Amino acid sequence: MATTEHAGTEVPGASQDSAFPPFDPATFSSTLVWLAITFGALYYIMSKVALPRVNAILKNRHDTIQGDLRVAFKLREEANQASAAYDKTLAEAKANSQALAQETRTRVKLEQDAKRLELEAELNAKLQSAETQIAERKAGAMANVGQIANEAAGAIILHLTGREPDMTAVAEAIAAAKV
Repeated sequence: MATTEHAGTEVPGASQDSAFPPFDPATFSSTLVWLAITFGALYYIMSKVALPRVNAILKNRHDTIQGDLRVAFKLREEANQASAAYDKTLAEAKANSQALAQETRTRVKLEQDAKRLELEAELNAKLQSAETQIAERKAGAMANVGQIANEAAGAIILHLTGREPDMTAVAEAIAAAKV
């Protein structure tokens, strides 16, 4: 017996008239039943197992985020309080430093004024002493000037006339010339 083989794309045992199984009217009712059973089982598994886990994960995530936000707001408030305290301390330090600087300037100025007054008093005393010495020397010199003038006039008269002058007359003449 001779067999013939055909090359092609036919499925062995299938006829050309058969429809796609889900659309086959003969299997349509059983497909709907299995669809309902599978959907029910998946719904039950999802509602009792998977969705509670997902809900717990979402709730945990929400609680974590809210906790982190509370901590962040608390830390921000603490940072704001610390910043306000820092600003207050800085302002107080500036005020204290300005007051200390003003106090130091005042103290140094008073010390300098006291030293200046002491130095001025010392210089005034030296000046007064020097003026007194000058006046004494001037008076001494002036006293000697009269005597020197008398002696010089006597020497000039002696030289010009060749005779000894009367010193009382020379003294009276010089005194009359001063006035």
